[in-house]
Amino acid sequence: MIIGLMFIGAVILIGIFVLVFVIGGYNALVTLRNRYKNAYSQIDVQLKRRYDLIPNLVETAKGYLQHERGTLEAVITARNAAASANTRAAQNPGDASAMKEISSAESALSGVLGRLFALAEAYPNLKANTTMLNLMEELTSTENKISFARQAYNDAVMSYNTRREVFPTNFIANTFNFGPAELFVIEKPEQKEAPKVAF
Repeated sequence: MIIGLMFIGAVILIGIFVLVFVIGGYNALVTLRNRYKNAYSQIDVQLKRRYDLIPNLVETAKGYLQHERGTLEAVITARNAAASANTRAAQNPGDASAMKEISSAESALSGVLGRLFALAEAYPNLKANTTMLNLMEELTSTENKISFARQAYNDAVMSYNTRREVFPTNFIANTFNFGPAELFVIEKPEQKEAPKVAF
């Protein structure tokens, strides 16, 4: 009888230990997932600011760059595509396809902005325009903030992915469908830096 009670007590104790382990692992994964989602929301804020600055930049440049309409239209098209991709990524930052889409769209936008900045160099009146200077300075500052926010997001994703892949938490992650999160990387090496503005 005493041996039977000890056995039942040991089984209950092991059950409690397993339950506490599962609850702790599950809560840790939820916490890390919420951290990377919050980190993406910080990127989202900066990207929206960037998307708001770009039409003002193009509008200011229009008067000076009348012969460069194709570049101005390409900037607006790339901005709209990036804003659309960002909306999808913000809804679920863990979605690999949405993160790849935003990475690609941001690469394209950075490329056409670089062309716009290069064109602005050729127009002295545009380079001297106070509004244009202020907009470009704000855009450069926003680019830096995006880089820092992207780094924080990637760090949070790395922590989450590491936690969900290590033993024994991987059993909890697989049981409760904690899928991997995708890093936010710029796909083209030449686009990894913010566009340089030199007046």
